[in-house]
Amino acid sequence: MTIDPVKFAYWVPNVSGGLVISNIEQRTSWDIDYNRKLAQIAEAAGFDYALSQIRFTAGYGADNQHEPVAFSHALLAATEKLKVIAALLPGPWNPAIAAKQIATISQLTKGRIAINVVSGWFRGEFYAIGEPWLDHDERYRRSEEFIRALRGIWGQDDFTFKGDFYRFNNYTMKPKPADPQPEIFQGGSSRAARDMAARVSDWYFTNGNTPEGLAAQVDDIRGKADAEGRRVKVGVNAFAIARETEAEARAVLDEIVSKANPDAVKGFAHEVKNAGKASPEGEGNWAKSTLEDLVQYNDGFRSNLIGTPEQIAARIIALKDAGADLILLGFLHFQEEVEFFGKHVIPLVRQLEAAREQKVAAE
Repeated sequence: MTIDPVKFAYWVPNVSGGLVISNIEQRTSWDIDYNRKLAQIAEAAGFDYALSQIRFTAGYGADNQHEPVAFSHALLAATEKLKVIAALLPGPWNPAIAAKQIATISQLTKGRIAINVVSGWFRGEFYAIGEPWLDHDERYRRSEEFIRALRGIWGQDDFTFKGDFYRFNNYTMKPKPADPQPEIFQGGSSRAARDMAARVSDWYFTNGNTPEGLAAQVDDIRGKADAEGRRVKVGVNAFAIARETEAEARAVLDEIVSKANPDAVKGFAHEVKNAGKASPEGEGNWAKSTLEDLVQYNDGFRSNLIGTPEQIAARIIALKDAGADLILLGFLHFQEEVEFFGKHVIPLVRQLEAAREQKVAAE
């Protein structure tokens, strides 16, 4: 039996301020020259995907933001194999516009574009740009319609759709994306997020977690997807600090937390905890995050990829055993740490995977 290798992705720093809300030095830049080089380093290092972020307004340590679809296309133009996932936000994006944008980029890059459908996390951003803010589960209902509309536009001629949020009447768009259709990612931890992923998404991103916490989510979403006759892959967020010794890595984590920007972290916490707790069952992203967790935007410290390359590789295998198909990584100093991760961690993961496959084959 062949065991699929775990995939690796990195957060594209197209938003200023880095991936931790801290005053620690972050040798990372949001400009295009830095990011083009980073994409090329990541591709050579063995990364499969890059995820461009979506932010509309300044704040919480991120004063500048590049638009993710245009930025993703620039990174694709600078690489040959790397897939780039562009974040889209239903509300500001209409599915007709999104379908056309992504289909064009897919044609231009031989199918290397994917999307991440974000269901809304900053109420203040929606207010600032004049978009209505829906209740938690309504945001996921709209996102599900958004995805169904994209799939219909990409896959059919004379597409007709009658939803509560979107309507199409005999719509034909050409050219359609390169085959196969772009992969669709989504995030979330709530019941509504897991239910939506089971019905319509290819990939489900969840915030950083322990293997035990991840396994509970994976069991739920895969059971629901099985009932739909579908298979949903799972990606988990993690912030990696790989150093020669565990003591060095832990010292970096301690410095990140000790130098956290308290006002920015509390402001961010207020926004995202409202989003997470807005789910009826109170299990959305960030609903149970501590302030220390939120120094890294998506609970990345909780995945515990902090230590030596050997320790991190073993923990990645533990996350894979819990159901992770992809590890989405943030770093303090992106270019140098992505390169280090590719040289010293990914080969160890591949060795452990090969040993596991040999063991399975022998049994």
